[in-house]
Amino acid sequence: MSLALAACALLPGCTGGESKDAVPASQAALTTVTIESGAARHVFKVEMARTAAEQQRGLMFRTDIPADGGMLFAPYPPGGGGPREASFWMKDTPSSLDIIFIRADGTIAHIAENTVPFSPDPIRSGEPVAAVLEVLGGRAAELGISPGDKVRW
Repeated sequence: MSLALAACALLPGCTGGESKDAVPASQAALTTVTIESGAARHVFKVEMARTAAEQQRGLMFRTDIPADGGMLFAPYPPGGGGPREASFWMKDTPSSLDIIFIRADGTIAHIAENTVPFSPDPIRSGEPVAAVLEVLGGRAAELGISPGDKVRW
């Protein structure tokens, strides 16, 4: 990966190992996320990643992601300061994900579909975002979710 080592702290999923601050998945706060896609509504029950430590860990090492599950990174960035371009990677993530980048107005800006497990390549939002939703790879296409759809939690 050609990103500077200093950028590692900005990339969710970019840690050197297990974080002592990480909350086990069974204890993670859950929230309901609804995506309005035309007349259809798609509901997910996802884990919340609010802190920098939770966002850096993301869904690393996870193989148990349910079809209606995932993780919501909100607020993004965790330290505040308003929306900014997001950059994620799949290092240490064995499950393919759809990474849904969400603007401050709640609309989907971009979807990185079927990301490659264990890839160190950056996955960028392409514009400033206020939240990011990760769901099981292939779910966005399967459900007809696309940029411009509205996301609520």
